[in-house]
Amino acid sequence: MKKTSTFQNALIWFGAGVSLAEILTGTSFAPLGMARGFAAILIGHVIGCTLFFLAGLIGSRTGKSSMETVKLSFGQKGGLLFAFLNVLQLVGWTAIMIYDGALAIGGIFPVGHWVWCAVIGGLIIVWIAAGVTNLGWMNRIAMAALLVLTVLLCKVIFFGNDPASVSGEAMSFGAAVELAVAMPLSWLPLVSDYTREAEKPFAATLASAVTYFAVSCWMYVIGMGAAIYTGESDIAQIMMRAGLGVAALVILVLSTVTTTFLDAWSAGISAESLCKNIHGRPTAIAVTAAGILGAILFPMDDITGFLYLIGSVFAPMVAVQIADHFLLLRDRSSAAYDGRNLSVWLIGFVLYRLLMRLDIPVGCTLADMALTVALCLLADMVFRRGPHLQKT
Repeated sequence: MKKTSTFQNALIWFGAGVSLAEILTGTSFAPLGMARGFAAILIGHVIGCTLFFLAGLIGSRTGKSSMETVKLSFGQKGGLLFAFLNVLQLVGWTAIMIYDGALAIGGIFPVGHWVWCAVIGGLIIVWIAAGVTNLGWMNRIAMAALLVLTVLLCKVIFFGNDPASVSGEAMSFGAAVELAVAMPLSWLPLVSDYTREAEKPFAATLASAVTYFAVSCWMYVIGMGAAIYTGESDIAQIMMRAGLGVAALVILVLSTVTTTFLDAWSAGISAESLCKNIHGRPTAIAVTAAGILGAILFPMDDITGFLYLIGSVFAPMVAVQIADHFLLLRDRSSAAYDGRNLSVWLIGFVLYRLLMRLDIPVGCTLADMALTVALCLLADMVFRRGPHLQKT
């Protein structure tokens, strides 16, 4: 297998971070004001990207995909539950990203929503056909264009505008932190799909986490700044008013393609864990086709509930993995199921849904994962069994 360099891994997550969905989510922070909104974004991303790093490090150490690393904690068949749930959420993300991109582009060049869905989906399929290790110059050109154009977008928003009155009810600071955690958290079930192929596992994982942290915070701030300084949450319209024209089209298309590619590609990799007869690349193409169809047929304007659902499923899953791999040094991949860890995950899932009702200053993800890790350690003390990894 061809290995990816640290720089390639950083490029992958730069492309993931430059996302219309992240910019749109950032607009929700505007009622908090610039200072409190930025603090919530920063705290949430520190939490989320720390977990991102730890999840990716498991994959880079073991050389396994994300859903294969899940089997280390939940067993061969136990891990299939999370592989199936991950494929479902990635199909959902693919459809959401295509929908958002087509909607934004349609506001600038109104030739029909379905046309832009098909164009974006077609470009994603081209990206998939090229493959994550073979994008080469195409990926570098795309990332350079995104960097230049996103800096230009920042100039349009933050320079030459005075703060506008922001309408909408301000969420609590804890809810804002949780919304910032949610986006990096949504990548946890697939980060190892890319770090597993790294030439330098630790360096590549760290570069991935740091790059995504910086870029994702940047996108959130762009969205928040757009709402505060222009009074407009429609990024496409801001670009149009600034006269960006074709540049706006390039930003919207490339950011949608480079982010959604990761969702579709990882859906294919996760599907391989479900059945040995499934092949990742054609499955990823099929997922993209399903995403195109979903984006054309269904409205997908509010994804907040979707983000929280992802958090409630995958935050306790990763907490169990972190406890098993880094603290308990357990390996349950030889077993069919690990009932103990599945039970801990289920408790963690229920706790997350309950904690969502509380206004916790640092959000419910950190609290839920701390409790889930503690449950894992307690369960190990009471029911110590199974093979443990050797310390290295």
